[in-house]
Amino acid sequence: MPVTRLDPIDRKILAELQADGRMTNVELAKRVGISAPPCLRRVRTLEESGYIRGYHADVDSRELGFEVQVFAMVGLVSQAESDLSAFEERCRGWSLVRECHMLNGEVDFILKCVAPDLSTFQSFLTNDLLKADNVASVKTSLVIRDAKDEPGVPFDVLEERINRTA
Repeated sequence: MPVTRLDPIDRKILAELQADGRMTNVELAKRVGISAPPCLRRVRTLEESGYIRGYHADVDSRELGFEVQVFAMVGLVSQAESDLSAFEERCRGWSLVRECHMLNGEVDFILKCVAPDLSTFQSFLTNDLLKADNVASVKTSLVIRDAKDEPGVPFDVLEERINRTA
Protein backbone atom coordinates (compact mmCIF):
# COMPACT_ATOMS: atom_id res chain seq x y z
CA MET A 1 0.00 0.00 0.00
CA PRO A 2 1.86 3.16 -1.18
CA VAL A 3 1.86 6.11 1.20
CA THR A 4 -0.60 7.93 -1.07
CA ARG A 5 -3.14 5.18 -0.29
CA LEU A 6 -2.92 5.90 3.41
CA ASP A 7 -5.60 8.30 4.48
CA PRO A 8 -5.02 11.02 7.10
CA ILE A 9 -6.34 8.77 9.89
CA ASP A 10 -3.91 5.96 8.99
CA ARG A 11 -1.03 8.44 8.96
CA LYS A 12 -2.15 9.86 12.32
CA ILE A 13 -2.34 6.32 13.76
CA LEU A 14 1.22 5.68 12.59
CA ALA A 15 2.46 8.98 14.00
CA GLU A 16 0.81 8.36 17.37
CA LEU A 17 2.09 4.79 17.65
CA GLN A 18 5.58 5.90 16.63
CA ALA A 19 5.52 8.42 19.50
CA ASP A 20 4.02 5.97 22.02
CA GLY A 21 3.60 2.33 21.03
CA ARG A 22 2.30 1.35 24.48
CA MET A 23 -0.92 3.32 24.47
CA THR A 24 -4.16 1.39 24.56
CA ASN A 25 -6.32 1.08 21.48
CA VAL A 26 -8.97 3.16 23.26
CA GLU A 27 -6.48 6.00 23.83
CA LEU A 28 -5.22 5.74 20.25
CA ALA A 29 -8.75 5.86 18.88
CA LYS A 30 -9.46 8.94 20.99
CA ARG A 31 -6.32 10.69 19.73
CA VAL A 32 -7.10 10.04 16.07
CA GLY A 33 -10.82 10.80 16.39
CA ILE A 34 -12.45 7.44 15.64
CA SER A 35 -14.04 4.71 17.75
CA ALA A 36 -12.00 1.80 19.10
CA PRO A 37 -13.19 -1.10 16.84
CA PRO A 38 -12.33 0.57 13.50
CA CYS A 39 -9.09 1.87 15.02
CA LEU A 40 -8.04 -1.66 15.94
CA ARG A 41 -8.93 -2.89 12.43
CA ARG A 42 -6.81 -0.13 10.92
CA VAL A 43 -3.85 -0.93 13.19
CA ARG A 44 -4.04 -4.61 12.24
CA THR A 45 -4.19 -3.69 8.54
CA LEU A 46 -1.17 -1.40 8.95
CA GLU A 47 0.70 -4.24 10.68
CA GLU A 48 -0.26 -6.80 8.01
CA SER A 49 0.72 -4.37 5.23
CA GLY A 50 4.17 -3.90 6.74
CA TYR A 51 3.84 -0.25 7.78
CA ILE A 52 4.24 -1.32 11.41
CA ARG A 53 7.13 -3.75 11.75
CA GLY A 54 7.01 -4.16 15.52
CA TYR A 55 6.87 -2.57 18.94
CA HIS A 56 9.99 -2.00 21.01
CA ALA A 57 11.05 -0.49 24.30
CA ASP A 58 13.49 2.43 24.04
CA VAL A 59 16.16 1.06 26.36
CA ASP A 60 18.78 3.39 27.85
CA SER A 61 22.02 1.64 26.94
CA ARG A 62 24.16 3.73 29.32
CA GLU A 63 21.90 2.87 32.27
CA LEU A 64 22.54 -0.79 31.44
CA GLY A 65 26.31 -0.25 31.43
CA PHE A 66 26.90 0.05 27.69
CA GLU A 67 29.18 3.08 27.82
CA VAL A 68 30.74 2.85 24.37
CA GLN A 69 29.05 3.66 21.07
CA VAL A 70 31.13 3.56 17.90
CA PHE A 71 30.44 4.12 14.22
CA ALA A 72 32.60 1.89 12.04
CA MET A 73 33.01 2.76 8.37
CA VAL A 74 33.81 -0.42 6.47
CA GLY A 75 35.33 -0.73 3.01
CA LEU A 76 35.14 -4.07 1.24
CA VAL A 77 37.52 -5.60 -1.28
CA SER A 78 34.65 -6.64 -3.57
CA GLN A 79 31.24 -5.06 -4.04
CA ALA A 80 29.75 -8.00 -5.92
CA GLU A 81 26.21 -8.60 -4.72
CA SER A 82 27.10 -11.97 -3.21
CA ASP A 83 29.92 -10.35 -1.20
CA LEU A 84 27.70 -7.49 -0.04
CA SER A 85 25.01 -9.95 1.06
CA ALA A 86 27.57 -12.14 2.83
CA PHE A 87 28.86 -9.14 4.80
CA GLU A 88 25.31 -8.09 5.74
CA GLU A 89 24.59 -11.62 6.95
CA ARG A 90 27.76 -11.63 9.03
CA CYS A 91 26.73 -8.30 10.62
CA ARG A 92 23.39 -9.81 11.65
CA GLY A 93 25.33 -12.34 13.71
CA TRP A 94 27.46 -9.81 15.61
CA SER A 95 25.60 -8.71 18.73
CA LEU A 96 27.65 -5.52 19.17
CA VAL A 97 26.50 -4.33 15.73
CA ARG A 98 23.13 -2.68 16.32
CA GLU A 99 22.73 -1.11 12.87
CA CYS A 100 24.26 -1.90 9.50
CA HIS A 101 23.72 0.35 6.50
CA MET A 102 25.14 -0.03 2.98
CA LEU A 103 26.29 3.31 1.62
CA ASN A 104 27.08 4.91 -1.71
CA GLY A 105 30.53 6.51 -1.96
CA GLU A 106 33.93 5.87 -0.39
CA VAL A 107 32.60 3.66 2.38
CA ASP A 108 30.61 0.51 1.66
CA PHE A 109 28.96 0.10 5.07
CA ILE A 110 28.52 2.04 8.27
CA LEU A 111 27.94 0.06 11.44
CA LYS A 112 26.61 1.39 14.72
CA CYS A 113 28.20 -0.64 17.49
CA VAL A 114 27.38 -0.61 21.21
CA ALA A 115 29.69 -2.12 23.83
CA PRO A 116 30.01 -2.05 27.62
CA ASP A 117 33.58 -0.74 27.43
CA LEU A 118 36.35 0.15 25.03
CA SER A 119 38.23 -3.14 25.48
CA THR A 120 35.13 -5.14 24.48
CA PHE A 121 34.75 -3.06 21.33
CA GLN A 122 38.47 -3.32 20.57
CA SER A 123 38.30 -7.10 20.91
CA PHE A 124 35.35 -7.20 18.48
CA LEU A 125 37.20 -4.89 16.08
CA THR A 126 40.44 -6.86 16.02
CA ASN A 127 39.08 -10.40 16.34
CA ASP A 128 35.91 -10.20 14.28
CA LEU A 129 35.44 -7.17 12.07
CA LEU A 130 38.99 -6.73 10.77
CA LYS A 131 39.34 -10.49 10.20
CA ALA A 132 36.05 -10.86 8.35
CA ASP A 133 36.20 -12.08 4.76
CA ASN A 134 36.28 -9.32 2.15
CA VAL A 135 36.95 -6.46 4.64
CA ALA A 136 39.61 -4.14 3.21
CA SER A 137 39.46 -1.24 5.67
CA VAL A 138 37.73 -0.06 8.84
CA LYS A 139 37.69 3.48 10.20
CA THR A 140 36.05 4.07 13.56
CA SER A 141 34.61 7.10 15.31
CA LEU A 142 33.77 7.00 19.01
CA VAL A 143 30.55 8.77 19.97
CA ILE A 144 31.22 11.43 22.60
CA ARG A 145 27.64 12.55 23.15
CA ASP A 146 24.19 12.13 21.58
CA ALA A 147 22.54 15.38 20.52
CA LYS A 148 19.54 13.67 18.91
CA ASP A 149 18.46 10.08 18.59
CA GLU A 150 14.95 9.99 17.19
CA PRO A 151 13.79 6.82 15.47
CA GLY A 152 11.11 6.61 12.81
CA VAL A 153 10.08 9.16 10.23
CA PRO A 154 9.14 12.86 10.42
CA PHE A 155 5.38 12.69 9.90
CA ASP A 156 5.10 16.48 9.75
CA VAL A 157 7.26 16.48 6.59
CA LEU A 158 5.14 13.68 5.11
CA GLU A 159 1.94 15.63 5.74
CA GLU A 160 3.42 18.80 4.19
CA ARG A 161 4.44 16.85 1.07
CA ILE A 162 1.01 15.23 0.75
CA ASN A 163 -0.75 18.59 1.24
CA ARG A 164 1.43 20.22 -1.46
CA THR A 165 0.57 17.56 -4.03
CA ALA A 166 -3.14 17.37 -3.14
